[in-house]
Amino acid sequence: MPEGPSIILVKEALQGFIGKKIRTVKGNSKIEKSRLENQKITDIRSWGKHLLICFEGFTLRIHFLMFGTYLINERKKTPLRLSFGFKNDEINFYTCATRIIDEPLEESYDFSADVMGERWSARKAGTKLKTDPNRLVCDVLLDQEIFSGVGNIIKNEVLFRIRVHPKSKVGKLPPKIRSALIREARIYSFDFLKWKRGFELKKHWQIYTKKTCPRDHTVVLKEYLGITKRRTFYCEKCQKLYR
Repeated sequence: MPEGPSIILVKEALQGFIGKKIRTVKGNSKIEKSRLENQKITDIRSWGKHLLICFEGFTLRIHFLMFGTYLINERKKTPLRLSFGFKNDEINFYTCATRIIDEPLEESYDFSADVMGERWSARKAGTKLKTDPNRLVCDVLLDQEIFSGVGNIIKNEVLFRIRVHPKSKVGKLPPKIRSALIREARIYSFDFLKWKRGFELKKHWQIYTKKTCPRDHTVVLKEYLGITKRRTFYCEKCQKLYR
């Protein structure tokens, strides 16, 4: 699943389409495609893992799910979910979820939860963490209402950075560690973006998909943890369990 930094890259790649009029709309998306025809794109935004294509009076939300992709002026054999044809260009989206949002985005999204956004609020994240102290940290980091944009790679790497066991309960974390959790969720997201731009993200993984801990040289454990049962890699020796 593309994480927040990857959506930032998509947003940047599509900036040149702002102000352009969509002439044709194709694909197997269930949305009312006729609403998009002859509409000008007024802005390209993002919220965590959501790409937001803005028009006058409404917004198209695209979620890339687990394996979604897009191409500019290229196509592949996979069935088109949605395709925008312009005068001289086209954007093609594949294997994604689409939805039209009629409400103002400020009413639909809490932009203070976007870990890579200008309006990110660490203070609000801290307040939200206190509402359910029995949640596992591996679940909390994937909660998009608290850490919008954080995905499974970021989750694993952040917990390894701050030396916290993924089965720890968030309410048992010392205040200093809880603050580190919030801080590193944002810091690692921007590191992810930098490495993704340089085509070297995997080179910097410390724990994700690894078999040996780089700190202790012990065996890395792999489990499917939390409510979502996502792959989780951790070292029992250097990642402390808070219960």
